[in-house]
Parts: sequence; structure tokens; C-alpha cells
Amino acid sequence: MKGKLLLKNSYDYTSYRKLVNQLVSEGKTTGPIQSQELFDFTKLNIQRMNRLDKTIAINSELSNLISQMKCEQVWAVMAEAWCGDCAQIIPVFEKIANASSGKIELLIFLSEENPAIWDRVIRSAKHAIPYLIIVDRNSDNVVGMWGSRPEPANQIMLRWKANVDTISKSDFELELHTWYSKDKTVTLQNELAQKISALELMNCENKFLAK
Repeated sequence: MKGKLLLKNSYDYTSYRKLVNQLVSEGKTTGPIQSQELFDFTKLNIQRMNRLDKTIAINSELSNLISQMKCEQVWAVMAEAWCGDCAQIIPVFEKIANASSGKIELLIFLSEENPAIWDRVIRSAKHAIPYLIIVDRNSDNVVGMWGSRPEPANQIMLRWKANVDTISKSDFELELHTWYSKDKTVTLQNELAQKISALELMNCENKFLAK
């Protein structure tokens, strides 16, 4: 992925975690908007990622798919440190990349630093993160996308959006992250397994496989 996406300032997972920790030590978060609320979210997200780093176990179906992958890929993830969904999902991407024996390279990009990607590649007016762009390493072509949360979590978000007058943001956040905790990344792993399987069947052709 040497230029087609024109993404700025990539981070591997370790350097991303260091960046977030450093910003929190300075009382900051990522992005141009700085607020106490976003800072508090970022601190909480560090705890979430710490927990997931210790507890995620890749299921057997996904593990078998990864071991049989023929297509080498770059997983470019649009993210921000204050995003709770990013904290729940990106550690899973990292576990998958680590299990791939080098077939998947995970790179994290700050969404606010790369606004053109939403128009040129993702083509969505809704800048929902995390958003995964899968790039074939050999051709440098975008071959798939996934975003921005597992479908049950997406339904929780849509239900809140439709009932903002009766469901508070704090109640929405509680329901969402309770779901993540109870699901233990099972749904996310299943959705990613479907994506990887579809890409392998198509032999990583230059076709978009939208979620």
C-alpha cells in the first residue's frame, strides 16, 4: 500500500497504543476536538484495550481460515482514540494479524487526519469508525471493507438514534458496551471470518466486498 490510498501517518498496534497513552498523560486525545468528555472516553478505552489484549482468543473457524490464507493483505483501519467501538474492535484485528504469520499487516490511521478517504475510497457521508479497508499487498488494490461495528452493536446504535428523546447517551453507551462484554468478540470474529472467506474465494480480485 505505497500510495493509492494516500493515507497519512500510519501506526502499528504497539505504536498506536503508545500514542494514546502519551496523549492521555498530557491530558489529550486524538483529533482536533479536545474536551473533558473525549478525554474521559480515551482513558476508559485504554482499560478496555488492556483487558481485551489479555482475554481475546481467536476461535477455531477463524484460526483455520487465517492459516490457509493465500492472499497477503494490509488491513488499514480508520480510528480515533476516544471511540469506544475502536477500543472494542481494534485489539481483535491485532490478534488476527498476529495469528496470520505475516499474511495480514495491521495499520491504524487517524480518521480526522485522512478526511479524503471517506470520499475517495469509502464513499460514505457517515464517518463511522472503526472502518476497515482491506488492501491486497501485491496489487495495492482495495479488495474489501468492513465497518463500523458488528451488526448487533449496530442495531443498538440505530435504536438509540431513533429514540434519542427517550434513551440517554449514557444508557446507550451502557447497553452497547454491555453487549460487547457479553459477546466476547464472537460476533466480530464470525463477521471477519465471512469476509476473509469471501476474499479467498475471489482470490483477492480487485472487487469491493462491502459489508
